[in-house]
Amino acid sequence: MNGSVYDELKERGFVAQVSDEDAVRKMLGANTATFYVGFDSTATSLHAGSLVPIMAMVHLRRAGHRAIAVVGSGTTMVGDPSGKSEMRQMLDEAIIRAQGQAIHIQLARYLHFDGTRAIAVDNADWLLPLKYVEFLRDIGRHFSVNRMLAAEAYRLRLERGLSFIEFNYQLLQAYDYLTLFRKYNCTLQMGGDDQWGNILAGVDLIRRIEGATVEALTFPLLTTASGAKMGKTAQGAVWLDPGQFSPYDFYQYWVNCDDRDIGRFLRMFTLLPLGEIRRLEALQGSELNEAKRILAFETTKITHGELEAEKARQAAAAAFGGKAAGTAAPTHSVVLSGVAAKGVAGDVTALPTTSVPRSRLEAGIAPAGLFTEVGLTPSRKEAKRMIEQGGLYVNDERVDSIERLITLKDLGPDGGLLLKAGKKKVHRVVPG
Repeated sequence: MNGSVYDELKERGFVAQVSDEDAVRKMLGANTATFYVGFDSTATSLHAGSLVPIMAMVHLRRAGHRAIAVVGSGTTMVGDPSGKSEMRQMLDEAIIRAQGQAIHIQLARYLHFDGTRAIAVDNADWLLPLKYVEFLRDIGRHFSVNRMLAAEAYRLRLERGLSFIEFNYQLLQAYDYLTLFRKYNCTLQMGGDDQWGNILAGVDLIRRIEGATVEALTFPLLTTASGAKMGKTAQGAVWLDPGQFSPYDFYQYWVNCDDRDIGRFLRMFTLLPLGEIRRLEALQGSELNEAKRILAFETTKITHGELEAEKARQAAAAAFGGKAAGTAAPTHSVVLSGVAAKGVAGDVTALPTTSVPRSRLEAGIAPAGLFTEVGLTPSRKEAKRMIEQGGLYVNDERVDSIERLITLKDLGPDGGLLLKAGKKKVHRVVPG
């Protein structure tokens, strides 16, 4: 790669704040640098918003730098107040450890931990054995309470109430940086922009104790063009775990993005060359659908593998028509997982599917009830409203009456039913 990968990160939109831009550009442009990002163990899965730091790590890893992913089981026991209006729920250590292990497995799909060029560690290993009084004496004495209270993360929480345990979070995160500097010569910490104060605290701690200069970089906190938080939908989070959010739904999340987000999302969430991204974002009108299909395919491939991405693409083609969902895998795909898309059927089997007893279909099911049951409508009342407006379909046939029953006679050639709500939501029902 010509020049510094820092410049590519900046052009792709990953840089919000940086401690010393010239120093970071030089660090990432010459010799191998060691950097880290922390992921607290607050759930069993990361979500689409977590792809911002993950993809930044992937770019640096591909450029030859050494990645350290810190699973924060130790800091999760305290709870990060940054960006939170109230204190996090305290979790049991066993739950935190289990969630941390699940996150470790997820991160391995992107970073391919080998113990040398990509390393995974858990900060519980060095934080939990700490002796509190010694920690306060050796580390806490370097922190100014006045300076900590001036940090945005703490200042915003003071009005609502900031617990003493949360007040310790910045010390622990700074100690993480010090530990990684000492053990791995880690000289760059990256994180979300709400972590700026915490990251700088680590930079300052290393300067005070070790007399060394290290750097900090933060990513922008993304919202979509519509103002929604990145990785959130009306139904909840867009989880990276396929058991919590299917590869098909993941594909649909990206293919249904706002036109205004296409270029930004292609830059941040795919590995496509910047020249190709500029071509795609220059498309106009209905041609933008090509860019959305490529975005959806590439992001799904990176997270779930090329086989699942192809299944999702084919399922969308079967559900919505080949042109709407894409008719061929992009020829410019960048392989991350090395999984080949073979043996994928152009059918609907990858769609979200619910099995209902055959006896219920024999008797007939009211459409408002079935659409609500499978999650296409939030309530029977809303389903009935959509029927009146002509927005519900069974196998592409509009449901024209709330009295119409869905029966075995509606089964398609594949032995199932395709239920559609509007133009974007689809669900398959099969008799069980």
